[in-house]
Amino acid sequence: MTATAAPDALLFDFDGLICDTERCGHLAWQEIYAECGLLFPDQLWRSMVGRADGEALAAGRLAELIGGADVPALVARRKERKGRLCRSEPLRPGVRELLDAAEGMGVPAAVVSSAPHAWVAPHLDRLGVRKRFAFLVTGDLAERHKPYPDLYELALRRLGRPGTAVVAFEDSAIGVRAAKAAGLRCVAVPNGAGNPGELAHADVVLPSLTHYDLLADGVRTEGTPAL
Repeated sequence: MTATAAPDALLFDFDGLICDTERCGHLAWQEIYAECGLLFPDQLWRSMVGRADGEALAAGRLAELIGGADVPALVARRKERKGRLCRSEPLRPGVRELLDAAEGMGVPAAVVSSAPHAWVAPHLDRLGVRKRFAFLVTGDLAERHKPYPDLYELALRRLGRPGTAVVAFEDSAIGVRAAKAAGLRCVAVPNGAGNPGELAHADVVLPSLTHYDLLADGVRTEGTPAL
């Protein structure tokens, strides 16, 4: 991929990147901890973002604080609350426009997420973009999830393209690590979850996908190269 050529393919994370389900998840955990008279720790949330086992981390910490007996019911309520919040969450800015541009240029797009297919696919249907993706690579398809590169490597095998010709879009430090470990160019788009400074090992950090340009090696002049 040269500095003036479009990438061969685009790989999108889902949670927090296509749709800001991360914000919903954060709010739901805050509410559950508040029910127990506790503050949900910012450091705990930052350690969870992008991890497939994030719920287990938060539930485990809650069990340490209040005892384990009530935690399963609290986690079930947290899931229900998150689900209701997420069902009204729209596409993040620039997603639809980028998919339009990619389709117009014949650049395939796919989703690569540590979340299960049963979570990702219905949301893509709800948002009206599932058919815009050539395929979905979800956490059900690999034993190891992000930050390991396995899911991205599976996507590259399906594409039949080298990582150097493909751009991954991520919103979490763990996701960026996975993309880079697979040899991909990675564009990070912070979503308010976690610490944006932790995304500095991406190739580029953009304020939103509206700043991404397929014809400029991915970055409009407004973009911020990663340090």
